[in-house]
Amino acid sequence: MQEKVIKPNEKSIQFLEEHIPDLAAVAFKQAYWQALAEGSSVLEVENGAIVEVFPDGSRKFIKQIGPAIPAQLGQKRVSA
Repeated sequence: MQEKVIKPNEKSIQFLEEHIPDLAAVAFKQAYWQALAEGSSVLEVENGAIVEVFPDGSRKFIKQIGPAIPAQLGQKRVSA
């Protein structure tokens, strides 16, 4: 049986690109909970500090960090 190949057009590419942030957020949240479910810890930023979160819900302070740098939607990253 031969598979049908669909060539993407500008409209379908734009639709998919618009949904990348949503898909990334879902994947990130799933990975977070999966790591905790498997017994691993995860790192979070909480009130300007990096905090390690453990599967039992306990937290451990790791390091204080600087303020977040705001970015506009669609802004390009410039290497220093």
